[in-house]
Amino acid sequence: MSEYLLSAGMYFFNYKEIAKTFGTLGYPAYVIYPLAIAKVLAVIAILTRKNASLTEWAYAGLFFDFVLALMAHLEAQDGEFGGAVVALVLLFTSYFVGKKMIANS
Repeated sequence: MSEYLLSAGMYFFNYKEIAKTFGTLGYPAYVIYPLAIAKVLAVIAILTRKNASLTEWAYAGLFFDFVLALMAHLEAQDGEFGGAVVALVLLFTSYFVGKKMIANS
């Protein structure tokens, strides 16, 4: 989750470079700030687990973000898709381990 917060921080503090990368991947720059905010809120929802439904939506949002990142990098053929694959594996691991921990408590 800390890597996800780091990427959101980069969206805020390294906007010009991120905007250039988003342009290369075919995404408009105006989605950078809303995506950064959504990333932070998703991490908060998952870590606090205050509401089961909100946690599920946070996982879904992260899943779609990672899948879209993977597809964008594959389409751009920039060879940078590995991070998205690792993120998906870690997301699934977090999701299922979290489910198992809740069921056992």
